[in-house]
Amino acid sequence: MTDTLVIVESPAKAKTIAKYLGSKYKVIASNGHVRDLPKSQLGVDINNNFEPKYITLRGRGDVLEKIKKEAKLAKKVLLATDPDREGEAISWHLANALKIDPAVNCRVVFNEITKSVLQSSIKKARPIDENLVDAQQARRVLDRLVGYKISPLLWAKVRKGLSAGRVQSVATRIICDREQEIMDFVPAEYWTITAMLHTPRARKPIEARFYGYNDKKTDVKNEEEADRVIKMSTGRSFVLSDIKRAEKVRHAPAPFTTSSMLQEASRKLGLTPKMTMSLAQQLYEGVELDSKGSVGLITYIRTDSVRISEEAQTMALGYIKDIYGDKYLPAKPNVYKGRSNAQDAHEAIRPTNILLEPSLVKEHLKSGLYRLYKLIYERFLASQMTNSVYETTQLSFTAGECTYRASGIKTVFDGYTKVYTESSDDAEEKEGTLPELEEGTELTASEITPSKHFTQPPARYTEASLVKALEEKGIGRPSTYSPTISTIIERGYVSREKKQLIPTELGFVVTQLMKENFSDIVDVTFTADMEEKLDEVEEGSKQWRSVIGEFYGPFEQSVEEAFKNVEHVTIEDEVSDVKCDKCGAMMVYKIGRFGKFLACPNYPKCRNTKRIVEKINVKCPKCGAELIKLHTKKGRAFYGCERHPECDFVSWLKPTGENCPKCGKYMVQKIGKNGSYKQCSDVEGCGYVLRTAVKNKSEEEEE
Repeated sequence: MTDTLVIVESPAKAKTIAKYLGSKYKVIASNGHVRDLPKSQLGVDINNNFEPKYITLRGRGDVLEKIKKEAKLAKKVLLATDPDREGEAISWHLANALKIDPAVNCRVVFNEITKSVLQSSIKKARPIDENLVDAQQARRVLDRLVGYKISPLLWAKVRKGLSAGRVQSVATRIICDREQEIMDFVPAEYWTITAMLHTPRARKPIEARFYGYNDKKTDVKNEEEADRVIKMSTGRSFVLSDIKRAEKVRHAPAPFTTSSMLQEASRKLGLTPKMTMSLAQQLYEGVELDSKGSVGLITYIRTDSVRISEEAQTMALGYIKDIYGDKYLPAKPNVYKGRSNAQDAHEAIRPTNILLEPSLVKEHLKSGLYRLYKLIYERFLASQMTNSVYETTQLSFTAGECTYRASGIKTVFDGYTKVYTESSDDAEEKEGTLPELEEGTELTASEITPSKHFTQPPARYTEASLVKALEEKGIGRPSTYSPTISTIIERGYVSREKKQLIPTELGFVVTQLMKENFSDIVDVTFTADMEEKLDEVEEGSKQWRSVIGEFYGPFEQSVEEAFKNVEHVTIEDEVSDVKCDKCGAMMVYKIGRFGKFLACPNYPKCRNTKRIVEKINVKCPKCGAELIKLHTKKGRAFYGCERHPECDFVSWLKPTGENCPKCGKYMVQKIGKNGSYKQCSDVEGCGYVLRTAVKNKSEEEEE
C-alpha cells in the first residue's frame, strides 16, 4: 500500500520529483492528456449549451488503467500536473477518471522542482481550480468550433486537407499583411555625405556626416543636392562648433518570460521557438547530473511574469556580492513591471539554484541544453545587477553653411553587461570613442564622399519578431506562441527561409478568404479581446459557456453564408523538372508536415512521392559520392550519403569537404555565438578548430 500517489505529466518530471519525496510517495506520469475531444467528430454538443464530449485518447487506455490501479493502492492521490490552464485541465480529467472529488485538497502546484518547493507545495495542496479548467475548456471548444467548421469550407473551396485555426489564422494574416506592405512599398532615394576629418593627435580620422545647413536638419534627396553640399564643403576648414556630452544609463534587463526567452534564443542561439521550448522543458523537468541524480535546473517555462521570489533574489544578490563585489549590487533590489495584460501566476524563468553555474553542469548537458541554460542563467544574474553607465559625445563641425556631426559612445561602468548583453532585432549603437578636442579646433577633410541609398521596406517577420508582435498585440499566451508558428509552417501557409517567415500563395489565398468571410476570426483586435475574455473566465468574472455562446451565433451564420457565396479557388502546383518514375508525369511540389516534397500530379491514380534531395556540394568522406541534407521525422537536419543504405555515412554537423590538417579526418562546420567556425569531426580524439571571419551565421543555426 502506498501512502501517497503523485501524478505528474512526464516520466522525466516523475523521476526528478521521486528523488526528492522519498519512499512514502510513489510518482507516476500521465504522459500528458488522457482525455480530449474526439478527432473523428466535432465533439461539442452545440444544442446542449456547448457541452464537450470527452473520450479517452487512443493509446492512453493502458496508461489510464495503470493510474487507476495505482490509485486504488494509495491512501491519498495528489495531482501535480503543470501549473497552468492546461495542467489544471489534465488534473481535472484525471480526478474525473479516478472519481476524486475536485473540491478536496488533491491539487499540488509548484513553479520549480526543488526539494524545499516540493515539500512546501504538498503541504499547500488545494482543490482543483474550476475557473482555470473552464478557461481551458473555453479555449479548447472555441478552437474546435473554428477548426471543424471552417476546415470543410477550405476543403470544398480551396484544397483538400487544409485546416483553419483561430490564433494561427491571425498569425498568418499578420505575416501576409507585412508581405503586402513590402510588395506595395515604393523606395525613395536619399543620399548621405561623409567627411573624413583629420586631427594631428589622432591616428584614425573622425567620420563626420552631413547634418544640414546652419545646424538645421536637411535631407539630401538626390544627386544634384549631394553635389551642392560637396561643392559648399570642399576646400573649407571644418571648425568644431559644438560639443555635447551626456551620461546615460542602460537598465538591467528583466528576467525571461516565455516570449523574451523565445526571442533571445532565436537571435543569440539560432533556435526555433519549437526547439527552445523542447530544450527548456527538459531543463525544467530535470536532467541527470551524476551523483546529484535528476535535477530541475530552471523554473516553469510558460509564463509572462517578470516577478521572482524573494528567496531567489536574496541568493542571487549574495552570489553577485561574493563573485563580482559590492559595486555590482544595486542600491535597492531590482523590481520589474510586467505588461498590463500579463498573468502573474508564476515567476519569471530563472535557474532554480544560482550556485549551479553553467560551467559546473556543462559536462552533463548536451550542447543545446547547455547553451539555453547558460542564456537563462546569465540573463537572470544580469537582471539582479547594477545598470551599466555610458557616455555619449556629439561633435558638430561647421564648414561654411554646412553642418556635419560625429557621434561616439564609451562605457563608464559595465554593470550588468559584465555577464550579459541583450541582443536586438534593430541596429544597435556601436561603441566608439572620439578624440578629445576643444571648441574652435579646425580640421581638414581628406575626402568627402557621397553615398546613394534607398529607403527600405519593413523587414519580414522572423520567428523572434513574430513572437514579439503576437505578445504586443495580445494574440495567444505563453503556451501558444511556439505551436502557433510551427502549425502555420507545417500547414504550408508560411515558409521559413533563412529565418524569415514568408507567406506562400496558399497562405495568401486562405487569408484573403478568411478576411472576406470571417473578418472577426482574423481580426487582431477581436482575437486579443477574446484572449481577455478567456482571462476573465480564469478570474471567475465570466462564464465560459456564455463566452462561446456570444461568439457562436454570428460565427455559424458566417459559415453558412460562406458555403453559399465563396467560389472555388484553384491554386496551381509548382511543376518540378523531376519525372515520375511510375507514370512518367512531371512531379509537382507539395508541402507536408515535414516541409516540401515531390508528388505525382496524377494522384490518386498514381501515389508516387519523393523527398527533395538537397545536395551540399561536398563528397562523402566514406565513399566519395555526393552528400545530401536530410531531415528526421521531428524536422532536425542531418547529412548523409546519397548512396544510402549502401553507404551508412551520417553526420549531425555539416561536413566542409576539407580534411583536418592535424589528423586527416573530415572537418565540420559549427556555429558559435561569434559566428561560424570549422572543427575536426573527431572532437574527442583530435579537437582541432579553425576559426575564420564570417559575416553572418548560416542556416545551420536552426538545427
